[in-house]
Amino acid sequence: ALEGHGGGIFGMGAWPLKSYLGAIASIVILIGLTLVSVLLMFNISFPQLAAFFKNLFPHIHRAGTTMAHAGKKLFAPSQSSNVTVGGDYEEDSELETDDAYEEDTEDIREPKRQFFTKHIEPDEEEIEADETETPGAEEGAVYRDRQHPPAPPQETDWTQHVIVKSPPSLSLLSSKRGKPTSGDIQANAEIIKDTLAQFHIDVDMGEVRVGPTVTQYSLKPAKGVKLSRITTLSNDLALALAAHPIRIEAPIPGKSLVGIEVPNQKAAMVSLKELLEAKEFQNRPHNLMIALGKDVAGKVWFADLPKMPHLLIAGATGSGKTVCVNTIIMSLLYQNTAETLRMIMVDPKRVELTLYNGIPHLLTPVITNTQKTINALKWTIGEMDRRFEVLSQNGSRDIHSYNRKFPKQKLPHIIFIIDELADLMATAANEVEAGIIRLAQMARAVGIYLILATQRPSVDVITGLMKANIPTRIAFSVASLIDSRTILDTPGAEKLIGRGDMLFATAELSKPVRIQGAFISEEEVGRIVEYLRGDEEPIYIDSIVGKQGGTVNMFGGPTDDQDPLFEEAKKAILQAGKASASFLQRRLKIGYARAARILDELEDAGIIGPGEGAKPREILVTETDIDDGMMEEAGQYNVYTRPSLHPRTQKENTTPPLGEADEESVYAEEDGADEEGMQDEEESQEEKDDDTEPEDGRGDTRSFT
Repeated sequence: ALEGHGGGIFGMGAWPLKSYLGAIASIVILIGLTLVSVLLMFNISFPQLAAFFKNLFPHIHRAGTTMAHAGKKLFAPSQSSNVTVGGDYEEDSELETDDAYEEDTEDIREPKRQFFTKHIEPDEEEIEADETETPGAEEGAVYRDRQHPPAPPQETDWTQHVIVKSPPSLSLLSSKRGKPTSGDIQANAEIIKDTLAQFHIDVDMGEVRVGPTVTQYSLKPAKGVKLSRITTLSNDLALALAAHPIRIEAPIPGKSLVGIEVPNQKAAMVSLKELLEAKEFQNRPHNLMIALGKDVAGKVWFADLPKMPHLLIAGATGSGKTVCVNTIIMSLLYQNTAETLRMIMVDPKRVELTLYNGIPHLLTPVITNTQKTINALKWTIGEMDRRFEVLSQNGSRDIHSYNRKFPKQKLPHIIFIIDELADLMATAANEVEAGIIRLAQMARAVGIYLILATQRPSVDVITGLMKANIPTRIAFSVASLIDSRTILDTPGAEKLIGRGDMLFATAELSKPVRIQGAFISEEEVGRIVEYLRGDEEPIYIDSIVGKQGGTVNMFGGPTDDQDPLFEEAKKAILQAGKASASFLQRRLKIGYARAARILDELEDAGIIGPGEGAKPREILVTETDIDDGMMEEAGQYNVYTRPSLHPRTQKENTTPPLGEADEESVYAEEDGADEEGMQDEEESQEEKDDDTEPEDGRGDTRSFT
């Protein structure tokens, strides 16, 4: 370098290596030192550096191709002097060149989506798909062991129009953290030991774990001591410690110890940002992880949604149920764009989930109407059946294998969220339960998941079929032991202290785990929703909440089981102004069983009211209402809870529905009342009917009782 031959400081270090080791070894050592210095300088790992260069090479290739096209355009000779008779042809050629250039640069103009998490290497199939230009080559790579590879499926309309918005930044979340105050731990341990000794129970105190909400004191009972003797002393321990409520976990899963959980004097708040910054979340296996909170040992807990695959949440008012739903939604929004995840939200209370309106992940605005909820369930069942058909045609077992085979036509995951299930079950229990169970039984393989929340975990809201098909459950503080058994099948939720304190149970866990749920404020949710909305109008699917064909069958999907004589029976009842099984038997020439079924269908449709003993059934609509198109609106109301729509009656009908065992006697009593009160009218009507021949097929359906 001093002699003017170059080299500098780098040459001073490279020359001794070349002299003693040779040129090749020197180059290898210098390259290694350079890589190590880059890794230390930027604080990254070698796999991350390799992935960076792997993703950089395709962009360099595209940039080179673009510059080559630009160079050809700039330095190509002018064609104006050569244009004679074939001038139009030369002009068309130049236009074709422009079109080719625009097609090649289209991918470069597409904005790259940035995620706040660390880079995760894409699958090999996705890399091959990006580098392959022809779809035939891509399919051949995936189906190289098949003679006839299936054609790629056609996308539905709702998957073609997606607003892509990168996930929000963690800076939108609050960094507020707290520290729990457990009091005098040593003194409490001595109190527990002395209290048990008073009841002749000898124990050895073990380790103490301070959690966000409770402090767990572990102890080992002496040989021959029954655990039931310890668990029955929870009230005595609460009295001695001056703390309530106390939960005894006997034994602690995986240990031969008994845990006594005492509430902290001051609980610590677990923020959602703290969980999203955790190492477990950064190294997640996929983008469908749900942030839950921390346990008594300070361990962060995440739920794997595809493994669950559905979730049932229950808790009293103020226990943290709605905050948990918001945390689940936010943790999913931080991992997925609208291309990979879509949502349908139902909020009968109209004040909890409506603030999410406008985000691109929603397939439809937040639903607040019962009838629209039923329509959305029917649409989701239809989408599930369509996806199963697509998977079977393409030889895919589930949505994950399908998305790997067709990376350019991925099916997004769909999450159906219901915030208050009890309200829906009170108004339309049969159809809501049938739709939920139908999805819970089959929807996992096609990427459709259910998240259900309710304040009242009673058996008429959370039925046995629901519990059998939804094994993953979260229980917040409830009022009684019965409510705890209803949601978890075990006691314990009645001893939670509220404000996010939960019990999390899955099919893989032997016992429910106590977790302090993550907290996210309404202001944080508002900031994230405002970011996701942006300036673009959301793209909704109107057909989701529109009228769907058929009714929901619990085990067979949507079916159209309406009687063919339904419309004729409706017209006859409205014209005559009365509704009974005997009347339909005479007018339609059918048997009693079929007439009774038609009456049930008319009642479900909101045309007639329920049976009231010997009284005739009430007609809830008129012919004018049907002519004006009001039947669809009338069918959205429950005939047991709304005022009558008939102009002659104004009182509110609150008669409860009848059981199946009482229907036959009611119909018999109605028949007697109709025959005694309107005999003259019926005789004249029968004379008219005798003049008319019955239609083909009706005489065969007549039955006699």
